[in-house]
Amino acid sequence: MRVPGPWELAIILAIVLVVFGAGRLPQIGSSLGRGMRAFRRGINGADDSIDETLESTDKSENKD
Repeated sequence: MRVPGPWELAIILAIVLVVFGAGRLPQIGSSLGRGMRAFRRGINGADDSIDETLESTDKSENKD
């Protein structure tokens, strides 16, 4: 997947400004940041859960 260049980002920002207005941009950025943090926490939690399951499975197989 190609990363957008500076002109493309400027166009996207201009469209967002027109659609939402300058007053709502901080709210949108804050909500987006919170959502990304929650998503990362969820991914990390799922990874930890998988690791714990694999470790417990390995331990039970070694007992047999």
